[in-house]
Amino acid sequence: MLTAFTAGLLLITVSELGDKTFFIGVILAMKYSRKLVLIGVGGALAAMTILSVIFGRFVSFLPEIYLKYAEILLFLGFGIKLLYEASKMPDSGSEIEVINEAKEAVYKADLQRKSKSPLAIFIEAFTLTFIAEWGDRTQIATIALAARYNPVGVAAGAVLGHIICTAIAVIGGKLIAGRISERQLTFTGGCLFLIFGILAAIRV
Repeated sequence: MLTAFTAGLLLITVSELGDKTFFIGVILAMKYSRKLVLIGVGGALAAMTILSVIFGRFVSFLPEIYLKYAEILLFLGFGIKLLYEASKMPDSGSEIEVINEAKEAVYKADLQRKSKSPLAIFIEAFTLTFIAEWGDRTQIATIALAARYNPVGVAAGAVLGHIICTAIAVIGGKLIAGRISERQLTFTGGCLFLIFGILAAIRV
């Protein structure tokens, strides 16, 4: 339980800071009620986590040997990919592309939204975040963790990690957005994925 909780918490906290969903929260919080944005973004990430954990439990019914090697390949593959991406990033300003993607997503959603009611803002925050997170590496990693570890621990750790990142984005995102080093975060995330992959290989 504790191992699953720690794995979920570390994986999400490191991977989500500076991610597209993080900047979506930052941008929305600068325009609308922080409370609504926090609930909308946090709710979407929590819902995605629970769905991922449920899917992970279905995956856990596959033969154990397949799960073991799939977990190793998944984490090592993500780790190597992230380290390679980090090596290609400039020392500064590498988060500009992610910020621009988040701005474009929010801009398009604003054009489609016909109301400025609290419910409409909540739906926009929830929908934008849910769509951005779907298929993300953290979702796939959460599925992998839930297939091999205690699902309640993984869900609790991952949800807490998302809440921490969302709170940082909504409350202090404007202040730290320009100080986030996407290269450093990507490098740290890559190392974390490699560690999970090595630990999985040791357990085989």
